[in-house]
Amino acid sequence: MTDAARAFAMIIEPGGHFVAARDGETLLEAALRAGLSLPRSCRNGTCRACMCRLVDGEIDYRVEWPGLTAEEKAGGWILPCVALAKSDVTIDQPDTRERVPDPRPVRSRGF
Repeated sequence: MTDAARAFAMIIEPGGHFVAARDGETLLEAALRAGLSLPRSCRNGTCRACMCRLVDGEIDYRVEWPGLTAEEKAGGWILPCVALAKSDVTIDQPDTRERVPDPRPVRSRGF
C-alpha cells in the first residue's frame, strides 16, 4: 500500500461508529466525509469545541501546539479538527450525530 492510499480505522464511541481516516486527513474531516457530525467550530485547533478523549491509538497534529494545556494532553484530550491518525484510533465523543441530508431541492442558478 502506498503512503497516498494509507488509512487508519477510527472508532467513535459510545456509538461504535467506524470511519477510515485517510493519510493527511484530520479525524474531523474523516468523520464528516463518512456522514457523521462532530462538535466543531474553528477547525484550526483554537476554539476547543471539538475537544474529546483519545481512548486508544496514536495521533499527531497539523499545528505545532493545539489549544490544549499540557495537563489536558497528558490526560488524553485531543482536538479532532487538527488531529491526524498515526495508527488505528478510538475516540470518545458522545455528541457524534449522523448528518441528516438537506431535504430542500437543489435549485438551479437561473439556467
